[in-house]
Amino acid sequence: MLKSSPVSLPALAAMTALMLAIAGCAAPPTAAPTAPPSTPDIAVDLSGIKSYLLEKTGRLKQATAALKETSDRYYALAKEANFDYVALFAARKDEVIGLIQTARERWMIASPLYEQMEGIVAGTPSLAEFDVIIDAGASKEEDPQDPAPIDVALPDGRLLEKPGNLFGVTESTLWGTFEAFRVPGQFDFNGDGRIEFGESLPDANVLKGGVDALDEQAGKLAEAAQAWTPTESDAFTALVVMVPTMSEYFDSWKNSRFVAGEASTQRDFVAISRLADIQDILSSLIVVHENISPMIRAVDAAQDDAIRRGLSDLKVFVAGVHKQETGGKRFKPEEADVLGKEAQDRADAITGRIAQMAARLGIKIEQ
Repeated sequence: MLKSSPVSLPALAAMTALMLAIAGCAAPPTAAPTAPPSTPDIAVDLSGIKSYLLEKTGRLKQATAALKETSDRYYALAKEANFDYVALFAARKDEVIGLIQTARERWMIASPLYEQMEGIVAGTPSLAEFDVIIDAGASKEEDPQDPAPIDVALPDGRLLEKPGNLFGVTESTLWGTFEAFRVPGQFDFNGDGRIEFGESLPDANVLKGGVDALDEQAGKLAEAAQAWTPTESDAFTALVVMVPTMSEYFDSWKNSRFVAGEASTQRDFVAISRLADIQDILSSLIVVHENISPMIRAVDAAQDDAIRRGLSDLKVFVAGVHKQETGGKRFKPEEADVLGKEAQDRADAITGRIAQMAARLGIKIEQ
């Protein structure tokens, strides 16, 4: 969930223009004018993209509803204690900790489900605003000019104006990484006499408001997905927009607790490694390619094979780095930079091939 636009549009435009130029170079001045090469009229069935998206949006809505149920229980407990969190923790410590842990577990089910469809949602112009609201947009403090276009109403009457994307709001509330979203006080979960990362209580009003908004937007995304009919332009645009985002995701990983440790100042990406997110995003892009593969193969089977192999190899590359991380390796920032460049180089090569094929097929890439 990148907290900014997933790809630089000027850079994308330049890359696309270059690929289109490569794909359609003009004949030498001395050559006689020739008609452009014809391409076969290929009927392609893109229903698999929609089916995939509907399955993911349906499961996401179930996950956010479960998270909402836990958030409501925590809110009710805090309200019963008149929001005296110190007294609540002293009197009902095990129950409070249990609810927080359950909410975190349910958040960690919901977030990957969104990442598994983000390649489609963020890359499709008619759906892309959901990505900004749910998973990618910045707060007004981070980006005053272009924050996520959503305010969050809290049960106590407060309004969080443009607090950022909803997964970011709820993650930083549940794990206590943003002071304004957690309650003051010392809460020693395991009783070892030390306050460690994650030993904090969410502000029940912020948690409920954020989760309610997330659940609502998950429902709206499911409705929009049901009404959406993917086009060839949608499919190629999603790939050209989302494949070349590797360096930005790796930068986010480098600055997260997974690499920077306690020195990290990021409010989010504390629960799930960005390396896992990247694999999930690539999974959805592989689905998109599978659905347009017959079109590409009809024109250039070798290019189609290269795109398929490139996407698969890129996912394997990221999975290999993630396996090292889960095995206990702590990567250094400079190592993250090198790995990010390798992933970006691979992604750029894939994107160039896809843009070339879009040009040869006469399919417009939306900017």
